[in-house]
Amino acid sequence: MIGVFDSGHGGLTILEALQHRLPRQGFIYLGDHANAPYGQRSTEEIYELTRQGVATLFGLGCTLVILACNTAAAVALRRLQQEWLPHHFPHHRCLGVLVPMIEEIAHNPWHASATESDWARAPETLGVFATRATVASGAYVHEVAKRAPRLKIFQQACPDLAGTIEAGADEGVIEPMVARYVGELLAQIEDGRLDSVVLGCTHYPLVEHLFRAHLPENTRIVSQPQRTADSLTAYLFRHPEMKRFGALPAEIRAYTTGDPALATQLASRFFSRHLAFHALPHHADRMRTHA
Repeated sequence: MIGVFDSGHGGLTILEALQHRLPRQGFIYLGDHANAPYGQRSTEEIYELTRQGVATLFGLGCTLVILACNTAAAVALRRLQQEWLPHHFPHHRCLGVLVPMIEEIAHNPWHASATESDWARAPETLGVFATRATVASGAYVHEVAKRAPRLKIFQQACPDLAGTIEAGADEGVIEPMVARYVGELLAQIEDGRLDSVVLGCTHYPLVEHLFRAHLPENTRIVSQPQRTADSLTAYLFRHPEMKRFGALPAEIRAYTTGDPALATQLASRFFSRHLAFHALPHHADRMRTHA
């Protein structure tokens, strides 16, 4: 099984794309609804909560976990990979949604550095809408600069947007927020040119049409769920030991640290088919507590 971890429901937009692309692969989803949202938390809190969530999914039988949360991926993933996994789970792997987006934006693989042709590339402008913690991490700015130095990035923190979407607010509440954040980002750009934007939170694809309505007509919105699905597919074919393809329909299990009934009720806004959330089994709770 492959685990998909998010602070709440936003990662279901990633799970949807993964399941569509890999219909014979089983998945276990864990939403840390009891501690959501992560975007306003400290770096150490985000790391600890992410580590506990990944350990829980390992305890449920996953050998590979996708951090379907930009905040968790930006703040915690590298430390998990470098300091924690080698000592506690050396045969398990943890990936995130951030790397596929950097590769897509920079047109370079993760392990590549800028070449002479990258320095000669026509200048472009990229906007990143994300949580406060993702913006503060500087992950998009630093990692893109290594691979696409001619790409100028403008970031816009969107406090409370993920939480408002997570709570199931009406578009009448959400649209003014989106309009304000788009306006604040455009105000940072002197010539008004915005070639592409990244919706750097997995909740935001649900309101992509609202971003589209307020962005310049020719601005491209990069699809994070689709790019993550493409990246995982490529990874599994490079590492076939991590895939567990079976009969159709593949199993999808969903767990929450919060209220299962409420999580199930809200899931229909994020996932196209019925998905029942369950409380974590006792052994998984113990794994989370002692991770």
